[in-house]
Amino acid sequence: MVITCDDLWREISNYLDGDVGPELQSAIDGHLRECRRCVAVVAGTRNLIELYGDERVQQVPSGFSNRLHQKLESRLLPSRRHFLGWIVATAATALVIGSFETARSSVLGGPALRSKHAKGSTRVPPDLQVIVAEQGKTFHVARCPFIHGQAGLRTIPALEAEREGFAPCVRCMKKYLDATA
Repeated sequence: MVITCDDLWREISNYLDGDVGPELQSAIDGHLRECRRCVAVVAGTRNLIELYGDERVQQVPSGFSNRLHQKLESRLLPSRRHFLGWIVATAATALVIGSFETARSSVLGGPALRSKHAKGSTRVPPDLQVIVAEQGKTFHVARCPFIHGQAGLRTIPALEAEREGFAPCVRCMKKYLDATA
């Protein structure tokens, strides 16, 4: 019987426990005489089993727990301070970036709406295709009955319409508008 490395690895547990038949036992022994790699795998597996089964490995010297906790705390405290420093720096960066974004998107920095009484919306999907009239003040969905001025209609994304100062139609865009805005 000829055995390969894969065959040996599938049977390694049974081999080490002595639970293989005599024919397989002699085939594995023959393979181990020729394959140094499998000898190393069998020896390593045997060592693991012996170490895991040894009760002395589980015993720790008295006072070990206290020394371990002291050592961990001494190494943990500087890293906590270091971590806190990074959190403060990250929060400051987020605050600065947030301020710039707020200033940029405010009424002063944003596009002037075409209507003095209109309110913009941040909930209209930016890629939604909407209809605008060149002389109009609002943008609409395709079949809105309240589109004013049929001349000069064009279809553009909602984001572009908002950049041009158009406000969403309160009737056809009702589901996208903020109730609190």
